Amino acid sequence: MERVIGIDLGTTNSCVSILEGDQPVVIPNRGGYKTTPSVVAVTEAGKRLVGHIAKRQAITNAENTVYAAKRLIGRKWNSPQVKNAILTSSYSIIEGPHGDVRIKLRDKTYSVPEVSSMVLQEMKIIAEDYLGEPVKKAVITVPAYFNDNQRQATKDAGAIAGLDVIRIINEPTAASLAYGYGKDFDRTVAVYDLGGGTFDVSILEIGASGVFKVISTTGDTFLGGEDFDARIIDWLVNGFQQEHTIDLRQDRMALQRLRDAAEKAKCELSSVKETEINLPFIISTGRNEALHLQRTLTRDTLEKLTDDLVERTVEICRQALEDARLHVDEIEDVILVGGMTRMPAVQAAVAEFFGREPNRSVHPDEVVAVGAAIQGAALIQDRHDMILLDVTPHALGIMTFGSNFEELIPQNTTVPTSRTKTFTTSRDDQTAVKILVMQGESKRATDNELLGEFILTGLRRAPKGHVEIEVAFEINTDGIVSVHAKDLETGQAQSIQVTATSGLTADEIKNMMATAQDYLVERRSDEQFEGAKQEAETLMAEIERMFPEIERVVGTADFGRDAINKARSTLEKARAAITAKDTQAVKQQVEQLQRTQRMFKGVVARG
Repeated sequence: MERVIGIDLGTTNSCVSILEGDQPVVIPNRGGYKTTPSVVAVTEAGKRLVGHIAKRQAITNAENTVYAAKRLIGRKWNSPQVKNAILTSSYSIIEGPHGDVRIKLRDKTYSVPEVSSMVLQEMKIIAEDYLGEPVKKAVITVPAYFNDNQRQATKDAGAIAGLDVIRIINEPTAASLAYGYGKDFDRTVAVYDLGGGTFDVSILEIGASGVFKVISTTGDTFLGGEDFDARIIDWLVNGFQQEHTIDLRQDRMALQRLRDAAEKAKCELSSVKETEINLPFIISTGRNEALHLQRTLTRDTLEKLTDDLVERTVEICRQALEDARLHVDEIEDVILVGGMTRMPAVQAAVAEFFGREPNRSVHPDEVVAVGAAIQGAALIQDRHDMILLDVTPHALGIMTFGSNFEELIPQNTTVPTSRTKTFTTSRDDQTAVKILVMQGESKRATDNELLGEFILTGLRRAPKGHVEIEVAFEINTDGIVSVHAKDLETGQAQSIQVTATSGLTADEIKNMMATAQDYLVERRSDEQFEGAKQEAETLMAEIERMFPEIERVVGTADFGRDAINKARSTLEKARAAITAKDTQAVKQQVEQLQRTQRMFKGVVARG
C-alpha cells in the first residue's frame, strides 16, 4: 500500500512522521534530530541551504536567510501582519505581481509558497532516505485559524515540493488524533497550541468509537514564539540604545545575532532563573571602536516583558469555551502543543485558567506530525473506525448593500455542511447582481477576506426588492466552498466553486515544480558523488599508508615495481575523477581501488 507521510510545517521547526504498522514513527534527519529548522538560505555561490545548515550560517548571511515564512504564507501585501514582518525581518520582503508577498534572496525573487516548498521538500527527502523508496503523498498540517487562502498557499507549497497533498488538517486536531489514537475513552479536551508563529485553541470531543469531533476552534495567526523573542530583542536594543545611542536594528547582522541570542535565552529560562546574554563586537562605531552587548535576563523580567502575550492566549481560550458553549469544569484534559508551552509562565497560566494541570503525555514538538501521519494512513486505508469531524474556522458569507457582511455559514460549523438564504435586489430594474464570497468575522465586508466573486445575469426588470435571489453555500470535507445563486421566479442561475488563491498562477506553480524537481535531481546527484568521493578517499588514504610496507616487501622485484606503478596510476585516475566531479568515473575507480587494497593486504599478510 502506498505510504503517506504526515508533515508539521512549522514556523520555527518542521517535523515528519509515518505510520509503521500501527505505530507512528517520527523520522529523524541526517543529523539525528527529529525536528528541522524551517529556515532557507541562498549562499553567495547560489547554493540552496535548508534546515540546520541554513540556520547555522544565518548570522554571516542574514540578508539571504529566511525564517518564519509561515507567518507570510497566503497573506496579501497590504495586510498589517506583512507590514510588521517588513519592519522586523533581516531579509528583504517585497510586493509580488498579484498583490501577494515575495522574498528577495541574492538576485532572485521567490514566492512564499516556493520558500515553504523548500522546507517541505527537505521533509520529503528525510522520509525517502528513511524508507528507501520515493514518497508521493502527504497530509500537511496548518494552524486551525488559517483562512482558505493560507490553506491553499500551503497546498501549493506541497505541490511545488512534488507532493500530492491528500488533506490539509488543523494542527490542534492532528494533536488530538495523536493523543487519542488507540485509546478507548470518551473525553472532552482542549488543545492549547502555542508554536513559533501561531496560536490555536480547539475544543474537541473524543469518543470511544473513534470519533474526533471539533466543537470550536479559534486563534491568532500572528502570535507565537517569534513575538516572545521580539520582546527580548526590544529589551536588548533599547538598553543598548540608551547606553550608546545606536539602534542595533539598522544592522542586519547585529539583528540576526540578537534573534539567535533572544531565542537561546528564552529557551534557557524555561529551566533556569537567569541567563547571561553576551554578544561581543556586536557593532563598530564610526571611530572603528568595537562595542559589546552584555546583559543578564531573568525569568521574572521575561515574564513581565511577555505577560500580555500570555494573557492574549488565555482570552482566546475563554473565547473558544464560549463558542463551544462549555464551562471550564467540563474540560477533562488540556493538551499542550508547541515549543512555547515549555515556558513555565505559559504552563502556569493554562493551569490557572482551566483549573487543572495540563496533560504532558504527548511530545509538544512531534505530536502534530504524528497526528498528520495517523490521518494519512486512515485516508489511504479508507478506515471507518476513525472519523474526524472538523469545523470551519471562519464565518462564510457574502457582501450585501452598504458593504455589509451577511453570514451564511457561522464560524465553528461542522463540515461538510450547506446553508441557504434569500436576498432581494437593491435597485430598481436591476438585471444583474454581483455575488462577492467573503470569509471572516467582521460585520464590515471590507475587513474580511475575499474568496471569490461571480455575476448572476438575466434578472427580470422589477422595482427594488422585488427580485428574490436564493444564495446557497456548500462546504465539503476538503473545505472546498461552492456557492450557487438563483432567481427564484425565473430559475436563472449561476454558480462558482470558490478556489482560494495563494497569489500564484497555475503557470507559476508549474514552473516552480519543474525547478524543484531539477533541484532534487541535482541534489541526489551531488549526494551520490559525495558518497563515492568519501569511499574513494578512504581507500586512497589506506593504500597510501600501505606503500612503505609494500615497497619493503616486494619493491625490489619486477612484478612488485609493476604493481606499485599500477597502484599509483589508479590513485591518479581517482584524484582526476574527483576533481572532474564525475560520479561514474569515481565509482569505477572505487572498484579499482578496492582491488588494489585487497592485493596490498594480501602482500603484507604474506610478507
